[in-house]
Amino acid sequence: MSDDASAVPGGDNDKSGDNVHYLAGLDLHGRKVVVVGGGSVAQRRLPNLVAAGARVEVVAVDPTPAVESFPGVVVHKRAYVDGDLDGAWYAMACTDDPGVNAAVVAEAERRHTFCVRADEARWGSAVTPASGRHRDVQFGVLASGDHRLSAALRAAIHGSSASCS
Repeated sequence: MSDDASAVPGGDNDKSGDNVHYLAGLDLHGRKVVVVGGGSVAQRRLPNLVAAGARVEVVAVDPTPAVESFPGVVVHKRAYVDGDLDGAWYAMACTDDPGVNAAVVAEAERRHTFCVRADEARWGSAVTPASGRHRDVQFGVLASGDHRLSAALRAAIHGSSASCS
């Protein structure tokens, strides 16, 4: 048996099976968050990042008009380059190019920065839960990558929370 953590199921580098995630709330207020890609996935992530007070920077060759004009977001209209995550606490790889997303994740790993990979979640170091809010309560659902189940459970929780007045 190897002493290498990557040989242990669920070890540091094991990406073979379902990852078990630790659900946590991140304090991103005043902290740099880099979103690489400027399409519909990035567009959906921006409101919650900005609402959390993050200093959001988007790096995208061709961002959507909504991303480009989103209040409180700095947009760099260019391709991602290694070094774009310098100083970032959190990153999101949201391009339609698997090679770019892999490069973003690799840089994040080197920098010990948590990173969501939108196209292949299992290769990132973080995932985005289906989330909701009722008054001052926030909640998130992770269902081992089953996005439809996550969304259905979020809807059920949101519906149930409406009766908690």
